[in-house]
This record gives sequence, C-alpha cells and structure tokens, in this order.
Amino acid sequence: QGILREGLEDVAQFFKAHGSCRLPLSPSLLVKGIVPRDCSYFNSNAVPLKLSFQNVDPLGENIRVIFKCGDDLRQDMLTLQMIRIMNKIWVQEGLDMRMVIFRCFSTGRGRGMVEMIPNAETLRKIQVEHGVTGSFKDRPLADWLQKHNPEEDEYEKAVENFIYSCAGCCVATYVLGICDRHNDNIMLKTTGHMFHIDFGRFLGHAQMFGNIKRDRAPFVFTSDMAYVINGGDKPSSRFHDFVDLCCQAYNLIRKHTHLFLNLLGLMLSCGIPELSDLEDLKYVYDALRPQDSDADATTYFTRLIESSLGSVATKLNFFIHNLAQMKFTGSDARPTLSFAPRTHTLKTSGRIRDVFLCRHERVFNPSKGYTYVVKVQRDNPGEVTFVQRTFEEFQELHNKLRLLFPSSLLPSFPSRFVIGRSRGEAVAERRKEELNGYIWHLIHAAPEVAECDLIYTFFHPLPRDEKAAGTNPTPKPADATWARSLGKVGGEVKLSISYKNNKLFIMVMHIRGLPPLQDGNDPDPYVKTYLLPDPQKTTKRKTKVARKTCNPTYNEMLVYDGIPRGDLEQRELRLSVLSEEGFWENILLGEVGIRLRDLDLAQEKMGWFALGSRGHGAL
Repeated sequence: QGILREGLEDVAQFFKAHGSCRLPLSPSLLVKGIVPRDCSYFNSNAVPLKLSFQNVDPLGENIRVIFKCGDDLRQDMLTLQMIRIMNKIWVQEGLDMRMVIFRCFSTGRGRGMVEMIPNAETLRKIQVEHGVTGSFKDRPLADWLQKHNPEEDEYEKAVENFIYSCAGCCVATYVLGICDRHNDNIMLKTTGHMFHIDFGRFLGHAQMFGNIKRDRAPFVFTSDMAYVINGGDKPSSRFHDFVDLCCQAYNLIRKHTHLFLNLLGLMLSCGIPELSDLEDLKYVYDALRPQDSDADATTYFTRLIESSLGSVATKLNFFIHNLAQMKFTGSDARPTLSFAPRTHTLKTSGRIRDVFLCRHERVFNPSKGYTYVVKVQRDNPGEVTFVQRTFEEFQELHNKLRLLFPSSLLPSFPSRFVIGRSRGEAVAERRKEELNGYIWHLIHAAPEVAECDLIYTFFHPLPRDEKAAGTNPTPKPADATWARSLGKVGGEVKLSISYKNNKLFIMVMHIRGLPPLQDGNDPDPYVKTYLLPDPQKTTKRKTKVARKTCNPTYNEMLVYDGIPRGDLEQRELRLSVLSEEGFWENILLGEVGIRLRDLDLAQEKMGWFALGSRGHGAL
C-alpha cells in the first residue's frame, strides 16, 4: 500500500506538470488527474494496479483501468482480438451472443493497460458471500442476480443475457484453449453478462501441479451456472436453448477454421511463448474439428458440456483458490448479507423499536418452501414495514453475526434439523415461534449487537418485500419465457430428420415436459426407435440414458443405412421414450409414430413432435 501511495504521488506530479494526457487504451480517453482514494491493487501474482483517472469531460465519470506489469499483454490482446472476430461472425449470422469484449493494450515489454468493466464482480466474490465453500453451492450466482434485478422482468432479462454470454464464453474459451480458469478470472455483470479476463495461458498450455493439469474440464461450466439457466436445480427447457446456442455458435466458428488458423499462423514469429510452433496451431485445428459434419460436431460439443458440468475438479479448483485468497482479505472487511444489494445503518434507516414475526407463507419460486413475514416498527410514529425472509436467510444473518460477536452476546438460533418433512406446515409453524423469540432477543440485545449494520440491513425492506407486502403472487414458471405451454400428455421430443445417399439420419435433440413417475420421482429417460414394418426387430436404435430429469438433452445421431428412397415412402418411424428401471420392466413415458412419406426429406426437417400413448405426431 505504501509503495502504491508513493507511485500515485509521482503520477499526480506528472499531471501538475502536463495538465492532461490521453490514455493508451484509446485516444478518445482524455484524463487530467489521478483519484488516489479509488486506487488499489489486486492480489494475483503480478499484483496489477486498479487506477482511477479524472475525466477531462466534466459530465463524464472517472475512467478506471488496470495496469499490469510482469505479464505479456500481447497474448491478451491477441486472444481478445480472436474473440472479437468470433463475435463478428456470430452477429453477421444473426446470432448476438451478448459478449463483453474490453480494451487491452500492451504499452511495453511485459506491461500494459486493461479496461475495467463497471458493475461487474468476480465469481469468487459472489461465491464467498455464501462462505468459503460457496463454490460447491448451486445458488450463489442466481441469488446475486436476483439481488441486483429484483423485478421479475429485469431478472428474466438478466438470465437471458447470462444464457447467451455463458454459451459464447464456453465456445470461445474451448476453441482458443484458454487455461488457468479459476473464479477470479471469470466475471459477471449485474445485467447478467458473463465474461472471462486474464488470458495469460492459452492454446491448451495449462498450469500443472506436478503431472496433473490444473484445468481438467474442457471449459468452465458449473452447476451454479446451470442453476441460473434452469431456474432451479432440475433441467428445464431453457437448458435445451443453452445447448442449442452453444452448438450453433460452435458450428458457425467451424465454418471459418482456415481464417483463425491463418491469423494465428501470422503471429508464430512474433515471440509469444505459447504461440511459437505448428503444434500450437494444431490445438485450434483439433478443437474446431473441420472434418466433422455439423451434426457430429453438435453431438461432440454436447458431450463436452456434459463433461464440464460433471467435473468436480473445477469446483475444487475454485475452492482452493478461495482458500488461497483468504490470507489476502483485510481485517477491516465486514461481512455482508448475500441477498441485500446494499448496507443499511441505524442512521440511514431509523431506529427499530420492535419486530414481530406475523405469519409464514408457502412459496414456489425460486424453490418450494416457506417464507416468514416480519412486522418492523421504527421510532417514527406510524412507520411500519413488512419484510419477507426465509429460514436460510435468518440462518445467514446468525452466521454473519457470529463472525462479529462472541456467542455470549447472541441469542441461540433454532435448530435447522427436523425429523420428517423439513418443509411441512407443522415445521414452519414451530419455526415461526422459535424465530420470533430469536429476533426479539436480537433487538433487545447489547447495543453493539442490536444496532449493528447487519441487523439494520436484514430488516430493511427489499424490492421483493414492497411488492409482496400482504400478498403472495402466483409464481411464474421457471421457463415461461422460453418454452410454450405444452398442454399435451407425455411431453414433446425435438428431432432433426434428414435423408442422404440412402441413409436416414435421425438426430434426437431434446425432450421437454415428460411426466414424473407414479412415485413422484423424475424418470431416467432414453429414446428407442424402430423403422416399421420390422417383424425381425432389426431396426432398433437407442440413445444413452439421461438421469433423473423430465427435460433431457441428447443430441445423438441415430442412422439407418441402405434404405432406398422408394422403400422410405412405405416406412414409419416409431419413437418411444422409456424410463430405465434396472431389474424391473422399463416404463413407457410416451411415443410417437411418424409417416416418412408425410415429410419432404429433400431437405432437413427439424421440429418438436408431441408424445402420446399411441398415434401420430406433427411437426
């Protein structure tokens, strides 16, 4: 900190002597001074500086940049240029992936400037709001976006931005082999846009721990990202849209394989250590798989998504990074509540005179459970507000208070563990009484506890409280904006059917809206097809089994070879969706019969087919 202050004094002297200057990042950025109180440093190996400059334009905000010394920023510039070209290709094809591409400029050997994106936070900071093990939890990203987008339409827009930008990041980081991906190198804007920073390792040059690669997954796609996309912990039709976006974006880049190989080839002689020979170019060639058809590439990238989502190594890497960063955390860092967008104090909110937990209400969004309505009375006569908090939010308040105060100053918190159904009406009623006693003792505790910022922030109304005061609106289904209402028994299956060179190609893409099993559990669905008539049962084809989901994704190609066009006109495709039941007989979830003569197979046909007990589906 002392070294930083000395350096900032030198910069201030420069501005006194010269008045103003243009920043190397962009000639349009004219600055006239430094703002020392807004300047700090990051805790990564190169200790980059976070600098804030005074804008010459009196109506403009301060200009914030990062200055790095010790990293070759030419590699970052090249990576960002490649991502910018990918984005242009997508936009030209009518696909806006909502990418955040920032400026980066190398100002000398091993040094340079990087643009700071406003209203953005690293995944690490978002996750540790839920504790040091936050990287293993599913809800941190969704809760953070909900906190910054309290209105329902705002949140839906933020989720949409997240789906597109996350898909773009998955494709770009995989194709360019960007490594050293931990949760301090991935950022999220309050508007839902996700983006990557710090491209010190690319083209598959992963950091090693002995003989073990630090980056084990094809790219970073974790369960907390899937939670945002699905609107919960179960796959929804929005996940189908995410997979389709990834595969479409990947195939569009594959069409321009030679462009990327030529551009990177031009840079082989420029002295970037990780782009120095043909083996580095071969990494991009292998990632883009130009020899594959679009259908094969779609299947391949779908398996990559599944592999990344199932990788425990990524979350473990995030957790280790959280532990490593703990030693840098300043002692003055005060705990905050993950669901409150800003901190409130006694001075700003007014003294709380009394609190009373009135009732509990059943909620269905974002997950099933109970919320507790608390009446808050302040010193101002007639000032009464109602706030809604879940049991988990009460528990977070207690855990954060324990970081500030000894247990002797705090009331005991009701036990989380209950026998039987933890979300039952009786449990909610019992917890209501226990929580009422807890908050009464909290408000009447020692002044340093009762008047602390955490408690005043907890009882300050959030936008959701103002909207839900006294009412509990009917929740909107998680995928209401992405999938039309089905209204059909058995759900729907999305297929792509094509015919070429006496081969019938059936791409089984997604299924949505499958019914749960009789015991209420989600099925383990797979797809089985026959080409009727087939008395010998020789045309059976099967997909893999998806586990515990009513909205599976497959993207698997089933092929029938040696079928003349004339024969095709007489055939019917019988598709069944079954749930694998181990030792018992598999359960039929729905089926559809498709007369191939009804389809013009001169070109590919893609669409949703309704599943039923028997009968024909329609595109």
